[in-house]
Amino acid sequence: MSGRFSTPPQRDSWFAPLSIDMLIKVLKTSFFHPFIAWIVPLCFRAQNMHYDAAPMIVSIVWAAFISSCWIVGAINSRLAFGLPREVDLSEEVIVVTGGASGLGLLIAEVYGMRGATVAVLDVNEMENGEARGVTYYKCDVTDKQRVAEVAAEIERDLGTPTVLINNAAIVVGKRLLDMSVDEIEKSLTTNLLSHFYTLKAFLPALARSEVGGTVVTVSSVIGTTGAAQLSDYSAAKAGVTAMHKSLAAELRQTHPQIRTVLVTPGQISTPLFYGVQTPNAFLAPVVEPVDVAKEIIKAIDNGHNATIGSPLYARWIEFYNVLPMGVQAVARRLAGVDTAMQTFVGRKGTRLSEKNGSVIQPF
Repeated sequence: MSGRFSTPPQRDSWFAPLSIDMLIKVLKTSFFHPFIAWIVPLCFRAQNMHYDAAPMIVSIVWAAFISSCWIVGAINSRLAFGLPREVDLSEEVIVVTGGASGLGLLIAEVYGMRGATVAVLDVNEMENGEARGVTYYKCDVTDKQRVAEVAAEIERDLGTPTVLINNAAIVVGKRLLDMSVDEIEKSLTTNLLSHFYTLKAFLPALARSEVGGTVVTVSSVIGTTGAAQLSDYSAAKAGVTAMHKSLAAELRQTHPQIRTVLVTPGQISTPLFYGVQTPNAFLAPVVEPVDVAKEIIKAIDNGHNATIGSPLYARWIEFYNVLPMGVQAVARRLAGVDTAMQTFVGRKGTRLSEKNGSVIQPF
């Protein structure tokens, strides 16, 4: 792959935006929505149709079934995630790692404009120079000493942090045999160990906060499936997911006022994976950062514990590992997950050789 340079394929066809996620979204707000489901028997009744008529019976049974599913879903969510915490944005101090560009910058800007106090940690300067309500701190999250110093600076300058969004990541994009030990260590430190550094630095403040707190961990479906040329990244993201689940279990016992949000997206349309081929635009569409940001912001605003997977397959990816190995092999070939990185370019179309094979960019 050395010296290879290519640009992402263009999606020119009229049906390119169509995906299974869009279809499910339309169905959930229409055919699978309780309100719409009950409109049908009401319309039949308005036409003086008797209750024992077949269309009336079918429509009532369907509406009752859909309503039951929504009720069971609400009960399941309450049992799984508990009661929400109260969130007042004027009292929130939100820390975003890798927030100088991409998904992190989008979240930081939204909260800054809405009146929250936001601190961005990144090795790079912010793409927009500055944003309202956002304070930039130059920080390499792999430097645990600097992370601890910045944590103290933020508490002194802005107040006690209440939300930590661990978002920073890098992608090397090489086969294991082609990576140097330094590249492997840099990748694992940035994508995995940095989460421990930031949690050790900021979690005590969240525990002290009178309004509670929220920890957001941005992982990836690659941590479950693995992929060729992503051995380091996959290992780190698998570790991040396991770490988050263990942390959530600990906090439920010791600090129930702290909420946890795990984000496991598929391919996001950010420079982190620029040039990567989309395996299947219908079943596995590229996710826009704004869509992931909306889900994260919604979870934080509502004070919920949550798990966020996008697109649809990301919410069911755990079932992949229970499939027979032969079926898994066929699925991998059909999806193209192990050939997608062959067109990897990286941030802003920079050749890998010009960056020593490493591209640093917030997920």
